[in-house]
Parts: sequence; structure tokens; C-alpha cells
Amino acid sequence: MPPTEDFYELLGVSRRATDEEIKRAYRKAARELHPDANPGDAAAEERFKLVTLAYETLRDPERRRRYDAFGIDGLRGTGAGAADPFAGFTGGLGDLFEAFFGGSPFGGGGRRTGPSGPPRGADAEVALALDFEEAVFGADKEVTVRTPVACATCGATGAAPGTSPTTCGQCGGAGEVRTVRQSILGQMVTARPCPRCGGAGRQIASPCPACRGEGRVTQPRTFTVPVPAGVDTGNTLRLEGRGPAGPRGGLPGDLYVHLEVRPHERFARQGTDLVHELHLPVTAAALGARLDFETLDGPEVLVVPPGSQSGRVFRLRGRGVPHLESHRRGDLLVQLVVDTPTELTPAQDRLLRELAAERGEAVDPPGTGLLSKIRSAFK
Repeated sequence: MPPTEDFYELLGVSRRATDEEIKRAYRKAARELHPDANPGDAAAEERFKLVTLAYETLRDPERRRRYDAFGIDGLRGTGAGAADPFAGFTGGLGDLFEAFFGGSPFGGGGRRTGPSGPPRGADAEVALALDFEEAVFGADKEVTVRTPVACATCGATGAAPGTSPTTCGQCGGAGEVRTVRQSILGQMVTARPCPRCGGAGRQIASPCPACRGEGRVTQPRTFTVPVPAGVDTGNTLRLEGRGPAGPRGGLPGDLYVHLEVRPHERFARQGTDLVHELHLPVTAAALGARLDFETLDGPEVLVVPPGSQSGRVFRLRGRGVPHLESHRRGDLLVQLVVDTPTELTPAQDRLLRELAAERGEAVDPPGTGLLSKIRSAFK
């Protein structure tokens, strides 16, 4: 049966508790309830399992989000295929050591599938390049990685076909050997992987020829990555259970996909806003214009009022980048740059001088410009 008590109440923290507050609360409860500090106390052992389960859930951002939104039901289906993700949970020294010291007494390779189970596979990383529009609107992208997968020849057992692993004679299948020492908390049990079986709890007399007893082989695998709308360079997506398979049937690790977004030729990104520099002739800026402006969503009419100056910003609301955590989008900011003509025909020069005279503006007389001075120097 899944637990009915509120995980926050179990740990004695508020729903706004930080990761550090949750860890401190678990440390305190674990000292009081751990079976090594309460030998023979079944109630304390069950309580320890519950607080460990609460800690395991609330320290994981995704599981915590689901729990906050839907309670226990929101976590169903997150386990290894079980209808009840809490079925068979036992909690143990690995969880306690990880909370106290930031690591597992079993060493690298990840958390085990059980006290005597094979180790979990390591995590893997891959880089994924995205076009600008794919990052803005989201896309399904494929990535291919070479990673260990379960050996089909032996069914991931590591034993040659027709044979099977046997229980380790040194640890009795526990996968670990323990030593007891006295501490300020009383008797403390230290566990380390069994030196004979390497912590697997089983020994293989006849290794599989395809995987050499590992229970896994390396080969390319292709995954479809659902990229959400609004991602940016530096974001990382976690594909749970898509990493390397663990040895001899161990659970797979996770695959972390690091995103890199290619730049766009017209738009720059500022948070969830898009920015574009619109170059406009001085005549259009002075007299006003109606432009067909191409956004990422399609063309829109942009009205430039008469007399618009360089630096003026036109805001197209909701035409920017979606927020990752909501359906809202940023804006498209069009910054006006008024271009002054640099090369004039005689007719254009005459018209501009007539305009200046009409407006009473002082300008250099004809023939006094820089080009005229350079020509005069060579006469």
C-alpha cells in the first residue's frame, strides 16, 4: 500500500522548504529512526522507510513537482514499470549515507536496484544542435548515442546460454559485507561491496561469450527527444532511463541532452523577447510607411508613423519566445535605424537643398563638401 501521510509532515518541513532544509530534516529523522540505532524496533524501521521515501521524492525536482500537483497519484508510473512506484521500497544505508555525506557507501555507478541487485547504469550526455525556430516553437529531434544495452544473447544475466549465475558464497547474495563499529550514535554498520562478486551478489562460472559476463554490449541507439518550446543554449533535457544499461541486468541510467541553438539571421534573443533592427530610409522615416514585416509566425503589417527617429522601438506583443513554464510568449521588439543617404545624384542633391531651404535649415553650399575639396586638390 502506498503511504497516506503527507511527505512534508513526515519530514517536519513546509511545502516551501529548500533542498538544504529537506536534507537537514532527513538527517535528524534518520539519526533517530535508523534500524542500527533501534535494533529490533519494527515500528522505527517502518518509520525510517517512510521518511527515506519522503526524502527521495522531495529531493528530486520532477518527482516533487508531480507530488505537489497530484499527491501520491502523480508519482504512479515513475517506477520501474510498477503500478505502485512504492511497492517493495525498503530504504537503506545508501540513502542515509547519501544524505549525510553526499555519496553512496557502494561507490560510483549509481544506486542499486536492491540490496543484492546489480548496480544501476551510469548516466550519459549528448549534445543536440537546434535551429532557432525549433528552439522557439519546440520540435521532436532524434539523437544517436553509442551506449551499453542489455545483451540479447544471455538476456542480460552475463552467463553463457544454458547456464545461470550462482549465489556468491562470501556475501550470501547480499552483494555487500558489513562491519560494526561504535560511534557517538551507538553501533554503526559500515557496508562495502563484496570483494568476491564485486557487489553483484552472484558469481558467473561460464561468462557469456557475446558480452564477456557483463550482461550488456555497446551499440548505437537512436532516441526521439521531445524539445519543449522556449528552450535556449545551455538548457539540458533529462531522458530518464535512456542512458547506459547497468551490468548484469541493472537498471539503465539517464541520458542528459545539452542543447545548443543556432543563431538566426534576422532576430536576436533577449530572454523571451526577440529583437530585430529595422533599417529604413530617411524619407520613409520622415513621411511614414506601412511595411509587410516577416515575423516567425508569418507576415504582419508594421506601421511607421511620420517623423519616426532612430532608436524608436515597435513592440509586437506575443510574437516572441514562449515561457518554458507557461503558455505565455514574449514580445518581438523592432528597433528602428534611420539610414542617411551617402551618395546623391545631382537631382537628389538639388531636391534636398530645396527641402532644406523650405525648412530654413542651413547646409553647406554646393562644391564645399569633402569630395569637392579632394577634387580641387588635384586640379
